[in-house]
Amino acid sequence: MPAPLPHEHLPSVPALTVESDDIMDGERLGDLHVFNDWGMTGQNLSPALRWSGAPEGTRGYAVTCFDPDAPTGSGFWHWVLFGIPASVTELPTGAGTAPEFKGLPEGAAHARNDYGVKAYGGAAPPPGDPHRYVFTVHALGVDELGVDTDASPAVVGFNITANTLARGHIIPHFGV
Repeated sequence: MPAPLPHEHLPSVPALTVESDDIMDGERLGDLHVFNDWGMTGQNLSPALRWSGAPEGTRGYAVTCFDPDAPTGSGFWHWVLFGIPASVTELPTGAGTAPEFKGLPEGAAHARNDYGVKAYGGAAPPPGDPHRYVFTVHALGVDELGVDTDASPAVVGFNITANTLARGHIIPHFGV
């Protein structure tokens, strides 16, 4: 039985439409977005994302990527980005990739992921069944989450959930 998706046990909210020219729901994650360490040879670029359908009152966005299938007992956070202004409805390829952060909007900030870095970290599952990578855009009803970039993904996620007006996701998979 697969692990639950990260939003299955959260309060229900309206859906955002999330699209990408880089990743497709239910399809294999391309090497462009795979980690480039831990035996992986990907390019470690965050995918381009765009979203629409945010409800009235949206004051900002957060973007996360979570692997619920990681053999940790708690999943694995690959990307935790918050502070995206309400006027921004897309991120280009590589916006979450250190050290350039090309196209990252002013005011946006990364919390450390489970690799321990404040940036996007691509897929790097152990050999075996493919893992799912849940790329989620959260429409928020606040300008500030009240956390800083040293907060853990769980603390940032708690604050995201407490302020989410809508969310949408794309779930590609990857395995070796």
